Amino acid sequence: MTTTDRPSDPSPVDAPPGAAVASGAAGAASGGVDAASGAAGRLPGRSLLRIGPVSLQIRRRAVLVATALTVLLLLAVVLSLSLGTPYVAPADVLRALSGAGTPYDLVVFDLRLPRIVLAAVAGAAFGVAGTLIQSVARNPLASPDVIGITQGAGLAATVALTTGMSAVLVAPTALVGGMLAAVLLFALGARHGLAAQRFVLAGVAVAFAFRALTEVVMLSADPIDGLRAQIWLIGTLAGKGWTEAAWIAGTLLALLPLLAWAGWALNSTALDDDTARGVGLRPVARRVGLAGTGVLVAAMVTAQVGAVDFVALVAPQVARRLVRAERPPLVCSALLGALLLVLADLVGRRLIAPTQLPAGVLTAAIGGPYLIFLLLRGPRRSS
Repeated sequence: MTTTDRPSDPSPVDAPPGAAVASGAAGAASGGVDAASGAAGRLPGRSLLRIGPVSLQIRRRAVLVATALTVLLLLAVVLSLSLGTPYVAPADVLRALSGAGTPYDLVVFDLRLPRIVLAAVAGAAFGVAGTLIQSVARNPLASPDVIGITQGAGLAATVALTTGMSAVLVAPTALVGGMLAAVLLFALGARHGLAAQRFVLAGVAVAFAFRALTEVVMLSADPIDGLRAQIWLIGTLAGKGWTEAAWIAGTLLALLPLLAWAGWALNSTALDDDTARGVGLRPVARRVGLAGTGVLVAAMVTAQVGAVDFVALVAPQVARRLVRAERPPLVCSALLGALLLVLADLVGRRLIAPTQLPAGVLTAAIGGPYLIFLLLRGPRRSS
């Protein structure tokens, strides 16, 4: 498996957008590790990693960005563990995490760490889901909360919360709702090989339909139950911790082989169907696989933490701009999603303390200006 260009291919610097991906796919189809290693030297900003018969190109800037995001995420975790009532000095936080034993072990391990770990894991899952969905849709505005997955989970959770269903059944019910929305999305968008534009339009239709049904259920419910459903729909990490984090992390670990394939398969999403078939790829099967993985991750994380909007929308595109890549990078998007949600939860806890704002409110405050930025930037790019 290799994504390098053949020696006869033009340099990516002079090639049109997508040509580097196309030539890389052609090189993979024709084979030849030696040819790949010969072409690798001509690719700016990349290094070749060879593991036995397999050669992989690594974008050096992506490694640097991932390292910087990891450092920032660790700093955000320490800061989040420190701030609060009582305040815990960062040195005491580090001593507690190292197992040295401090008077603040209860605060760090039992009160704050579970929620922060949940924020990091959920944010990473949102970043992964957004990357896969946006790459399939070829649209920076596509995300689980745009194509109906979040709304399907929200409708199911609203029904559960307003009909007296046990609290432990809310998350499984929301997961079922998210998957049903995914089935409906694929059924509506399956014509023409799950084409990008049809996929997005079908998702928007599904989202509006489920949102309308959710409003009907809430208006007919008891006011107290309706308020509980409204809080869930906003998205909050309050009262949650290890159990929810374990479900999300377990899903990501179970899907790890599929995610590893997705990270490689994303290289071909910029190709049109004729070009992809010409180099031996199966574009429809790849789109279905990538989109299916994305909606499964999105449904699981939404079922556990609620409808935390805009993380899956913002993280992939910001990561893509940081890496300066043609498509959203999977690992950097996951790290940026984790960083965004950890910071959003921290600000929500401390902004008007002791009152806590749901994390979804803060992520929406981030997403709104981001959408305005995209709208203002669009005409400038087209001109």
